[in-house]
Amino acid sequence: MNIVVVGTSHGGYEAVKTVLENYPDAKVKLFEQSDRVSFLSCGIQLYLEGAVQDINYIHYATKEGYSDQGVDVYTRHQVTGLDPDLKMIHVKNLDTNETYDETYDKLILAPGATPRKLPFKGNDLDNVYFLRGREWALKSKAKIEDPSVSDVVVIGSGYIGIEVVEAYAKAGKKVTVIDVTDRILPTYLDHEFTDILTADLQKHGINVRTGEFVQEIQGRDGKASAVITDKGTYPADLVVEAAGVVPNTDWLKETLDLNSNGTIVVDAYQKTSAPDVFAAGDACMIRYNPTGKEMTIALATNARRQGVAAALNLEKPTLKIEGVSGTSALSLFDYKFATTGIKDATAAKSGLETSSVFVTDYYRPAFVPGTEKSI
Repeated sequence: MNIVVVGTSHGGYEAVKTVLENYPDAKVKLFEQSDRVSFLSCGIQLYLEGAVQDINYIHYATKEGYSDQGVDVYTRHQVTGLDPDLKMIHVKNLDTNETYDETYDKLILAPGATPRKLPFKGNDLDNVYFLRGREWALKSKAKIEDPSVSDVVVIGSGYIGIEVVEAYAKAGKKVTVIDVTDRILPTYLDHEFTDILTADLQKHGINVRTGEFVQEIQGRDGKASAVITDKGTYPADLVVEAAGVVPNTDWLKETLDLNSNGTIVVDAYQKTSAPDVFAAGDACMIRYNPTGKEMTIALATNARRQGVAAALNLEKPTLKIEGVSGTSALSLFDYKFATTGIKDATAAKSGLETSSVFVTDYYRPAFVPGTEKSI
């Protein structure tokens, strides 16, 4: 059996690992657009803060390791199209510009997603960054170590935005975070928690600007110099946009069924609309159990679960994705928080009526030394 996997991050990594464990006689070919495989964007914050010194440690696997397991790895190869009738993908070698076709018996797509580029003037300026992938991590680390970078503006206050805010603040930069919503982390935490975290950010000198709409990134000599919103102007030596992601699926529009947001339509077994083609990761939605609806929940745990399922279901339906609760966690300065299930904002969008209870208690017995409170 000839198995082709496209993409090597969380979903692709788990797919290859599961294929090797369950189909020992299969021929596996792995395609990756960048020059290295299996980079973990979720580890970027640790690298920026210096907890991880060598960026090469932020990889699940290496090309050499895959080759030792019998996997044919093609880095710097972009998959540009799919012909499900001929069971063939179209490939471009980014080093030579050569194009060719590769056939498959089974195909697993894990193309991932790219940062969303917001529609305002100034996005093309030199020091406007998007934090995803190895190259952006290296560039961002250089800015952290650059003494000429003083003012940093982060647009977006989801997980990625907040992680960037903390990393640059710890490096001694003056940081402003801007979000069009009325509070930080609105889809992850209810306001009782975000109020506490906002106060903690401000305690660490961060300028939190919520409920503001970015109109323009102002430039000077080809570089960003300020971010202009409907309520103010904020100086910037560096701008980081962290306003979500869009799936890498433009090349599939003519061959697979896609959702309105561009994600690949899959069933509970990760099967797409084409025979013998499966998909996993951030390019797919997943069933959100609290609402019973398919949602985009870009978490490594979800991508890895889908990658395993896609591989196990290649020959017959074996593992069904029963849905997730959106469980995640993050550390922010003095706090560590976790979330699972429905939140007020998600419930409101889904038309659900909810009630909540807010409790503060010790997470260990009060007599235990070093006990702290949890809320």
